[in-house]
Amino acid sequence: MLTREAYTEAAARVREVTLETKLVYSPFYSEQSGANVYLKPENLQRTGAYKVRGAYYKISTLSEEERERGLVTASAGNHAQGVAYAAQQFGARAVICMPVTTPYIKVERTRALGAEVVLVGDVYDEAYEAACRLAQEEGLTMVHPFNDLAVATGQGTIAMEIVQEQPLIDVIVVPIGGGGLAAGVSTLAKLLNPRIRVVGVEPAGAACMRASLEAGQVVKLPSVSTIADGTAVQEPGDQVFPYIRDNVDEIVCVEDGELIGAFLDMVENHKMIVENSGLLSVAALKHLDVAGKNVACVLSGGNMDVITMSSVVQHGLIQRDRVFTVSALLPDRPGQLLLVAQTIAQANGNVIRLDHNQFVSTNRNAAVELRVTVEAFGPDHKQAIIDALRAVGIDSQVVTTQL
Repeated sequence: MLTREAYTEAAARVREVTLETKLVYSPFYSEQSGANVYLKPENLQRTGAYKVRGAYYKISTLSEEERERGLVTASAGNHAQGVAYAAQQFGARAVICMPVTTPYIKVERTRALGAEVVLVGDVYDEAYEAACRLAQEEGLTMVHPFNDLAVATGQGTIAMEIVQEQPLIDVIVVPIGGGGLAAGVSTLAKLLNPRIRVVGVEPAGAACMRASLEAGQVVKLPSVSTIADGTAVQEPGDQVFPYIRDNVDEIVCVEDGELIGAFLDMVENHKMIVENSGLLSVAALKHLDVAGKNVACVLSGGNMDVITMSSVVQHGLIQRDRVFTVSALLPDRPGQLLLVAQTIAQANGNVIRLDHNQFVSTNRNAAVELRVTVEAFGPDHKQAIIDALRAVGIDSQVVTTQL
């Protein structure tokens, strides 16, 4: 069971391997929400995520014989690194099954910690099935990423640190994938102060916990689809489910588009890289009535490869009208391209790409197409640029921006 005594023991154990992640006050999110928002930056944790807490505590509770048999787990990346690091501390073999879609950086960092990586399946659940087969075939000891009460206890030490640092905390917002983090944090939070409100956040494309709570029992989604790969779980853990049912006050679902905006906000306002799953807590603030409250948002991880970062940034800029593309049909005569460029420049727009197609019509004298991708300051500036083009006789239409 998740008891105060177990949490106390776990807190002492995890301090052997964790870094101190003090709360960061966020002026930006505080202004946005009307609350006093504090960030719990587990993205700055050793191995880049909170998962090392549960992995280390779980492995510390195993017998020598269980560790000597070798360890196995399945993970989309963060738990993999936590187990790999913890196994390294205990001198144990670790085999990690990871979905083939796992970001490259998570795979390489897991291998760098000495673990054997097996890439299998498209989602976590398929990797977990492979891990179970290996456990049976080779006699390896399973270290489940979330459906294990010892793992959940280790993750829950986050709540102890939050309350110790900010005793007047009113709300804790925590991401939910399989449920280990939310079960551990919510249960300890209620033990420390029953008045603390705990909000769990899932990606809308993988809301297995909400579906399970509505059904009154654990259910498995037919499929999941989300950019929040760390929480792309089809079925929550049955061992942790009762604790979430009893201690999580509310479940919020966040769309992928909101995570894209949250990534930009985090980078621009806090200069921190937080992976999509880790951003669930701050993205959920727009859905919560927390005005006047002291709120802690758990940033669960920061392991994100640069290709994904690049894609998220570009989509975010387009989403916020800071990059857009216009299409204009122009007569094919000298000076038209210059007119477009000068008009955009005078409106303080910055041209970042230009495509000139002379063959859009069989009559080039009648029209050629010019597609211009422009950098702007936001929606109002975007409209001002379009109005400036139309004012000089260039009928411009906004079209889909190609990345």
